[in-house]
This record gives sequence, C-alpha cells and structure tokens, in this order.
Amino acid sequence: MRRYRELHTTVAVVVMGCTIAACSEAAAPPEPPDIPWVRGIRETPSFATDVQEIFVRRGCSLSGCHGAAATMPLAAGLAYDALVSVPSRAEPGILVVPFNAGGSYLMRRIDGTQGIGSRMPLGGAPLDSIDAENLRRWIAQGARRN
Repeated sequence: MRRYRELHTTVAVVVMGCTIAACSEAAAPPEPPDIPWVRGIRETPSFATDVQEIFVRRGCSLSGCHGAAATMPLAAGLAYDALVSVPSRAEPGILVVPFNAGGSYLMRRIDGTQGIGSRMPLGGAPLDSIDAENLRRWIAQGARRN
C-alpha cells in the first residue's frame, strides 16, 4: 500500500508539473512571426517577397492586366525590368525612380494623382495603406532587386 501511495504521489507530481509547464507556455504571448508572407509594413521591403506579392495578390500580374504578354508585365521574373528606370508610356516620367517614390509614375498611378488615365489597379479597390507604404519604402530605399 505504501508503495502504491509513493507511485501515486510521483505520478501526480509529474502530471501537475507538465500541466503547469503547458499553462505557462500557453499563457506566454506568442512571438511575432518572421514570415515574409504575413502582411505588414516592412522596415526594408523586398521586391521578391513584398512588392511582387502585391502584384500577384491584387491580380495585377494576370494576363488581362499586366500578364507576361503585356507591354508592362508585372508577372514574376518580368516585373522588375518592366518598372525600374523605365519611361512611362502614358505621361512623361519614369515608372519607378530609385530613391524617389514621389517622382515615380507608378506611385502617382497608385495614389490616383496622375494626369492621364485612371488610378491603379484599374477597376479594383485602391491599395490599402500597408501595400502603398511598402511600395513607397521599397522605391525610397533604392528599388533594389532583392
């Protein structure tokens, strides 16, 4: 009987210890994920994981808009060369001027402040503040191919 009580006490202590450990882990706030596809304003946005993701998620890179066959393709592998330091066809200016978001025609089209044509994305809701800010920051930081 004494051996049974000792075993029972040992099991109870182990179970309580595991329960307390599990509760303390569950109660701790989760670490913020460092996953590129979790939306948020980035300190240093990456073209590959932040900017290209906007074009894909918003449907800009589809064949009906700026797909691979378009004059300004935003499809993966083509978008960077179609945007950075490329003259605009709609108005005088450059689509993406590295280090100059305010002088980039792309940002004027996104903000709806261009002189000719419509705000982009055409027929869709304007970019939210997260997407617009990530684009602005990417351009302002040099529009790197990263």
